[in-house]
This record gives sequence, C-alpha cells and structure tokens, in this order.
Amino acid sequence: MGQLYMIPDRNRMEESLELAKDYHAAFEYNDFFNPVVLDDKKKIEELIAFYCKQPHDRTKDTMHGAFLDVTIHSEDSLIRKASEHRILQSMDIAREMELRGVVFHTGRLHGFRDKKYLENWLKVNEAFFREILQKYPKQQIYMENMFDEAPDILAQLAERFWDEPRFGVCLDYAHAALTNISEEEWVEALAPYILHMHINDNDKSNDLHHEIGTGQIDWCTFDREMRRFGVEASVLIEMRDLERQRCSMEYLKKNKLYPYCGQEIL
Repeated sequence: MGQLYMIPDRNRMEESLELAKDYHAAFEYNDFFNPVVLDDKKKIEELIAFYCKQPHDRTKDTMHGAFLDVTIHSEDSLIRKASEHRILQSMDIAREMELRGVVFHTGRLHGFRDKKYLENWLKVNEAFFREILQKYPKQQIYMENMFDEAPDILAQLAERFWDEPRFGVCLDYAHAALTNISEEEWVEALAPYILHMHINDNDKSNDLHHEIGTGQIDWCTFDREMRRFGVEASVLIEMRDLERQRCSMEYLKKNKLYPYCGQEIL
C-alpha cells in the first residue's frame, strides 16, 4: 500500500519527528505556498536550512507548491508570468531540499465549462508542466483537484501525460466529497493517474480539514473504492494539529482502512 504522509509542525519538530517514526510517515511541507513567505528570500533560506538539519530522510517527502491566485493558463500575460514564477520558486525549493514531489492545484474557474477555456487550460498545462518535468528531473508533480466540479478535465490532462510517470493526480478526497459528483465516480475516473492523495474529514458542505472519522465522509466506502479501483498512492493526513493527525492515523490503523488495509504500509 501507499506511503503515509503528515504535515510537520516546525514549532513542535521533535514531536513531529516522533509521530512520523511511530507511524512510518513521511512529511509534506506546508510552509512554502504562502506568497508572504515566497516574497521573503531570507525566510525561505531559513526554512530550508531548518528542515535540512533535521534527522529525517527527505527523499520521500513532498511539499505543497504555490497555489493562491496561480493561473498559468491566464490570457493576461502579467498574471501568467507571476504564476509561472511562483511555480518555479516551488520547484527550486523542492530541488534544493531533495524532495520527491510537489503538489499544485488545477487553478480552474469553478463550474466554468466554456469549451475554449477548457481547451486552453489543457494545452497550456500540458506544455508548461512538460517543460517543468524536464527542468527538474528528480521531482514528481501532482495536480490536485481544488474547486473542480468534476474529475473529467483533470483526467484528460493526466491522460495526456501517459508517457510521463512523474506526472500524476493528487486526489483530494475531501474536496471531491464537496461536489455533486459521488466520491466513487471521482476515484473511478482518476484511479489510473493517482500518485498521491489528501484526506481529512468534513460535513460534505465545507472544507473543514477535520480529524478522520469525525465528519460525514464514509471511510469504509473510501477503503472499498481504493481496493476496487486498485489505487496504490501515497496519502497525506491533511491537518496541521499533531494530536488530530495521530488520532486520524490511529483511526485508519485500528479499522484497517487504506493505506493500512490490514497490511504493513510501505
């Protein structure tokens, strides 16, 4: 089964390292998507230095790349240039930290299904991220569903990368649960392309990032879908609080739910 991931708390780093050790978890860094941080070269260097000195194997780790207002498919050249700059910053950080991969959002307008817009989104994203993969040969890229209303367009993009194993989908299962499309349909459509996942709980109306097992998402159904569609992806428990991370991991482990499934995780 897939590698388990957690978000480290640099203010409680010893506890984060201990929790990672207890559950054989890798880290996904959430420090670098904030534009305020990305505008501060000294802060970036301090964060990188801090994480690189920790007694932890970073080669399995991932990070969340810039996503706020990032729109590489924009027809506005200034917005496009700024978006490309933020993505390159993210990839430079990942390369310097020797991380496995970076998560980016689709950046699509929610519910906007204009044919020309979607064709442009597909064309621009494919061309841009092919160049990124060539420039950063040791990193993977995971495209996450954010405000996407359905999985079809993301699946089309992933299909275009059939020849590139380092590009795949990051299925945010909690985001999928907020749409009018069933979670099962999301998994079925994206299963061949899923390399990474984000999971947390919510009330199926708001993106709450609650502890696993405390909301309205059916995690037994989630587990069955992973098995049925043969998903073998890494999984981030996407919440910052260490206590809630531990409770979430324990919930999955106790109930033998993906990525545990009654087996030892990788």
